[in-house]
Order: sequence, then C-alpha cells, then structure tokens
Amino acid sequence: MGIIKVKDLVYEYIRRDEEGNVEGITTAVDDVSLNINQGDFVAILGHNGSGKSTLAKHLNAILYPTEGTVWVDGKDTKDDEAVWDIRQTAGMVFQNPDNQIIGQIVEEDVGFGPENMGVPTKEIWERVEESLKAVGMYQFRKFSPNKLSGGQKQRVSIAGVIAMHPKCIVLDEPTAMLDPKGRKEVIRAVRALNDVEHITVILITHYMEEVIYADKVYVMDKGQITLQGTPREVFSEVERLKELRLDVPQVTLLAHELKKEGFPMPKGVLTNQEFVEAFARCIGEVG
Repeated sequence: MGIIKVKDLVYEYIRRDEEGNVEGITTAVDDVSLNINQGDFVAILGHNGSGKSTLAKHLNAILYPTEGTVWVDGKDTKDDEAVWDIRQTAGMVFQNPDNQIIGQIVEEDVGFGPENMGVPTKEIWERVEESLKAVGMYQFRKFSPNKLSGGQKQRVSIAGVIAMHPKCIVLDEPTAMLDPKGRKEVIRAVRALNDVEHITVILITHYMEEVIYADKVYVMDKGQITLQGTPREVFSEVERLKELRLDVPQVTLLAHELKKEGFPMPKGVLTNQEFVEAFARCIGEVG
C-alpha cells in the first residue's frame, strides 16, 4: 500500500433548511480511487467545483468519506484514534497563508507545530532552522510575517508543516492568491522538498504550468477523475482539457496549433527548451 490510498471514495454535501430538514445533496467526490507512493510528486487538476479541494481535505482527515475508504500510511481516516497520527503524517497547506500563520516572529510560527507535538526545545530550534533553510526563508527568521510578501508567507506556512516532519504534504491551491513571482517561489520550494527531502507532495491546483514536473497528474471534473497520466500524456489531450475548461501551458498550446497547421511537432511539449528543439527539427525537415 502506498503512503496514500483512496478506494471508491464518495463524499456528499448535505444542505439543510433552518429547521434541519434535508433540502438537497451534492456529490462533490464520486467514486474516486488512487494510490500514491512515498516520494511521489502528484498533481490534481480541475476547475472550480471539480471536487479537487474536497478530495484534498480527505487526505488529512479534515473530511470523512460518505462511502469508500481513505488510508494514510496504512491508517483508516475514519478511525478516530488514528487522526492525530494521520495529521502528523500528511501536513496540509491552504490557499491563504494568513490563515495558517499565527506567530509574531517567523521562527516562532514555524516552531509552533513541533512545540504542540511535545518536541524538546533544542530539537524544535533545530527543526525550525532546517525547515526555513529548506524553503529559502532562513534569513527572514527574525522578521514579522506582516513584513513578508504573499509568496514568502506561503513559504513560511510550508516550513511550519515541514517542521513537524510529515512524510507527505498536501497543498490545496497554495498559489491561488499569489502573483506570478510568488507562485514561482512556492513551486520551486515544493519541488526542492520533493527532490532533496523525498517528501511526498500532493499539489492541488488549476495552474497548468505548476504541474509539468509532477510524476503523475490526475484531472478531476464533476467529482470524478476524467484524465490521468504523466504530465506529457495529460497535456497531449489539448482539446479534452479545453472541454474541461482548463488552460493549457502556452508553449504546449503553440506546439499543438503548429501541429494542426502541418508542422511535425510532437505531442505534449512541456517546456520552452523542448519547444525550441522540436521547432528547430521541424524547420530542418520542412526546409
């Protein structure tokens, strides 16, 4: 079994009137199954309302399945006695860093989680240092979070999760409120954690450029997984992604349009470098 296993997951939101009577039921996640191994970098894509954030909240036992089962490191999220262990195993980072930062000083905030876990003081400071260095924020350790940019705050939030030594980090649209520079800072930090620390990363997003380095991509629509595969396999389905109201990386779209015009461009071009090399080959063949 992987670090995360989801089997036949269904989650229903129940709407009630003021008297508590059921007015309606919305199925947010509909029969989803997936398996994520330790050290994987997995991206879950989907437009607003696709069910991706609801799925993410099951991976940290914030929500419990209506039907089906979610295991985190072999523990069933419906087991009340396992919830503490599950939340230590799978740390969660949300959209708005202001909702997660509570300390007056950066290093105090990062140390808050380990302190609540009963970690000895000396080890707390060791964890704070290593976590801030891991996300490139050590030089800001004495700053007030109020003095930081959005991207820097989000990196502090991630450091706070890392300091609890999770095996897995679930990031629920962590760059949704950031500018392009802040988005790049956060994704660069997340990739480094996966590459260097071998922390399992589950990235929930609708920004396609953020997922090109993932090991596997799941695309959700109407609560179900409608596409899955490597980034190259998923981004080869340009027309299908458009139907799902998802933007395709500009370089992928340009290669796709050139292919439609008769240029022998490969499917699923992911980076500018790939495009330049592929286009140069095309010019040589056409010439």
